[in-house]
Amino acid sequence: MDIKHLQYFIEVARLRSFSKAASHMYVTQPTISKMLKNLENELGVHLFDRKSKKVELTDAGKVIYDQALVIDKAFKDLQYQLDNLQELKKGHIRIGLPPMIGSLHFPNIIGRFQERYPEISIQLVEKGSKRIEEDIDNGDLDLGVVVLPVNENLFEFYSFEREKLKLVLPPDHPFSEKDEIELTKLKDENFILFTEDFALHNRIISSCAVAGFKPSIISESSQWDFIGKMVASKLGIAFMPESICKDVHSDVAIVDVIDPSISWELAIIWRKKAYLSFAAREWLDFTIEKLNT
Repeated sequence: MDIKHLQYFIEVARLRSFSKAASHMYVTQPTISKMLKNLENELGVHLFDRKSKKVELTDAGKVIYDQALVIDKAFKDLQYQLDNLQELKKGHIRIGLPPMIGSLHFPNIIGRFQERYPEISIQLVEKGSKRIEEDIDNGDLDLGVVVLPVNENLFEFYSFEREKLKLVLPPDHPFSEKDEIELTKLKDENFILFTEDFALHNRIISSCAVAGFKPSIISESSQWDFIGKMVASKLGIAFMPESICKDVHSDVAIVDVIDPSISWELAIIWRKKAYLSFAAREWLDFTIEKLNT
């Protein structure tokens, strides 16, 4: 039994005529008669009193008719909801953004997406890259922006930006007038880092290890603007992406770091082989298009 069997049955019962139901459903009368006979055989009951000159429902037919109406309505509601999703009239997207990344590209992109699809709701969750990866992996987020690399066995990704990290210093620091500084010369400095759930935390520590020292960490924060203010207050030094430095340069000095330089690469990621809703896929396509213009 499928939904079409029930819909043929409903039409015959409603119109009390096999011929009228056939005409209304754009099929032949023998087709409807055969389909309903198959339905009766499957259910093990007679749906119509065939001794009557008129098309009349049996007692079993009346019971099944009432339930068939409920099922048909639920099926049509389901079709309507799916059509809305496929036409992107409705939907909900859960996106993870690290705090310092969210302010760069995404307010404008998300605003333009909402203008095009006003009934799609977007839930933005601010977390570090590591937490975003975990939440996408366990299904709590649909997509997210993180710092590469990621586990390519778990995630698909689209890389959209690569830039160097800059050294952020108090304006009167002895190194503040330099154009560039070797990383090894920072071994006696106090470092202010992003918290451990940010990929940059380990990236900076690893780079210091390559330069031959372990950084002295005096503070950690998830907020880049707060880190900038701590540096401006002469509490320590920090590393920030070049694009972020544009917003903190008035209170601090910005210097290039070499030997080794430190960089980051940003990407949108989503779970490999996992279901991605119509709305989420449209947001992904829309965002990639805008990032490339």
